[in-house]
Amino acid sequence: MTAIDAPDGSLDVGVPWHYGDPFAEQRAATRSVAVVDRSNREVIAVPGEDRLTWLHNLTSQHVLNLRDGESTELLVLDVQGRVEHHAVLTEFEGTAWLDVEPGTGKALLAYLESMKFWSKVEPRDATAEKAVLSVVGPQTSSVVTFGGLTRPMPWGADLLVSRADKDAEFARLVEAGATPAGTLAFEALRVELLRPRLGVDTDDRTIPHEVRWIGTAVHLNKGCYRGQETVSKVENVGRPPRRMLLLHLDGSLDALPETGDPVLLDGKVVGRIGTAVRHHELGPIALALIKRSVPLDAQLVTGEESVAASIDPDSVPPDNAALGREAVRNLGR
Repeated sequence: MTAIDAPDGSLDVGVPWHYGDPFAEQRAATRSVAVVDRSNREVIAVPGEDRLTWLHNLTSQHVLNLRDGESTELLVLDVQGRVEHHAVLTEFEGTAWLDVEPGTGKALLAYLESMKFWSKVEPRDATAEKAVLSVVGPQTSSVVTFGGLTRPMPWGADLLVSRADKDAEFARLVEAGATPAGTLAFEALRVELLRPRLGVDTDDRTIPHEVRWIGTAVHLNKGCYRGQETVSKVENVGRPPRRMLLLHLDGSLDALPETGDPVLLDGKVVGRIGTAVRHHELGPIALALIKRSVPLDAQLVTGEESVAASIDPDSVPPDNAALGREAVRNLGR
């Protein structure tokens, strides 16, 4: 089992990219169970008796009643309602554990520190303490037991483990039957699940409705957080200007479009590419933010090599309804 590291410049540099056969790793994750090292995610710990009230007031999620061992997602928005931060939160033994995308922890921690005031909270960088392993596939429950710092996710489960014991825990999961898989396989399955990644599938104009974070990371029945007015307005009287869709790409070309590449219709920019991957069944696919006015049968073009692209109609969200009315207390349920 030889791990091939992610290349320089990748957001996932520092963790295994694949173990020799990314498509076989995808198939194992789809049909049985696989384990992925995602320890490049950064971690913030928030102990203190006011932690849940404080996070409830600062973020888009209702966390006042989060019980020990429960998890959810949350966003920090700017005053215009645009997404600044995304985190997965697990409440465990008197501490709220937040894990975030690589490179975003420092900025989120600085924001949290600036908002402490008189609250009894002590946020700290806990990346050296904890690491994320993801277990993926329909047989996830055969190798993990949910509870504590093991939380359900749409792909299976995430484990927040001691960083010092991360390699030993990974080996234990493999011994229990999980196939080692890299981030290439994980990203392909994430795209299939239409799960956005902050800073890749979002840009500095993204609002939650555009990328399916309503109902998972945004609770519609709470207010009094920065950016809430935009969320409420779009939910009640408007529609988001763009929507995240799945694109099928021309498989006859070797190159995939890059994150941020424009999507063109008749020579005009109508969107941007987020994550582009090669899926073991669907072929080359990508998540893209596309203007709402673009017809679903449009013939699109993207990338330096003018790759033809078409919209997957099954990825189009309902046009006249939000994607969820209540925040989920436990992801994946």
